[in-house]
Amino acid sequence: MVSRRDFLATAAGIGATLGLTPRLLDALAQGQLIQRTIPSTGEKIPAIGLGSSATFSSVARSEDVTALKAVFQAMVDRGARVFDTAPSYGASEEVASRIVNDLGIADRLFWATKVNVAGRGGGKADPAAARAQIEQSFARYRQPKIDLVQVHNMGDPPTQLAVAREFKAAGRVRYVGITTTSDSQYGLLVEVMRNEPLDFIGIDYAADNRGVEEVILPLAIERKIAVLAYAPFGRTSLFRRAGSTPLPEFAKEFDATTYAQFFLKFILAHPAITAVTPATSQAKNMLDNVAGGVGRLPTAAQREAIVKFVDALPPLTRG
Repeated sequence: MVSRRDFLATAAGIGATLGLTPRLLDALAQGQLIQRTIPSTGEKIPAIGLGSSATFSSVARSEDVTALKAVFQAMVDRGARVFDTAPSYGASEEVASRIVNDLGIADRLFWATKVNVAGRGGGKADPAAARAQIEQSFARYRQPKIDLVQVHNMGDPPTQLAVAREFKAAGRVRYVGITTTSDSQYGLLVEVMRNEPLDFIGIDYAADNRGVEEVILPLAIERKIAVLAYAPFGRTSLFRRAGSTPLPEFAKEFDATTYAQFFLKFILAHPAITAVTPATSQAKNMLDNVAGGVGRLPTAAQREAIVKFVDALPPLTRG
């Protein structure tokens, strides 16, 4: 099976490695990222960001964080700002906080972290423990404000959303939201979206994982809730399924020259999506991802063609 790293490592030089056209390279150099509006305030943020689960966590546990420094530098140099993390992501939040402060770029980021002391989708949260976890995030981040605190994995929404709103009311947290990457929790998420004032939700969404399109994304538009899209590459399964299959010719019609751009542009073409935060520990992948937020996006017909193409890819095999 072919990984994303295998896709990108086959060519020499950064332009060839990423498969970027001169026009897109020029756009990247100028930071011309698509901007999306946060409905609750009208603030605009870049549509491509950086996640820190999975691949990021594995590198953060090592003593050499050179690669992560390069990722963050590539990110801000190309105009991306949204960084998604969580206290539960191993050492990610702590290491990332140290890196961005050492690089002097902490105030250039849209810092999105999470709170959950209740467990995944069950149990009661101790408000004092939730406050302590958010304070720990502040201590790590070393900045007076955190842009977004989301209740992670639907953990006791009434209690932990109330705690997050305390910080928002005090002017220390700018936005509040809630997340899930489990379809078994979609029903609870819909209930919270309908009954709680939210600035953001964070959900899993990919060309091969479209369950949120039926109710959740339309509801986000209706309720004026911003959406962060996680796991945009199907937790690497899309790259593995594509294998050595050539990128379809119609990808050129919306300026996609790599599979990463192809998959990211599919997500960004949905009007509910505010930003996508793919995780990576490689600067070249960060640049590739940013290019997914530059240029044209697929039309409705082209999105249907992407779905048809993805659904026709061979399924993953075990063993």
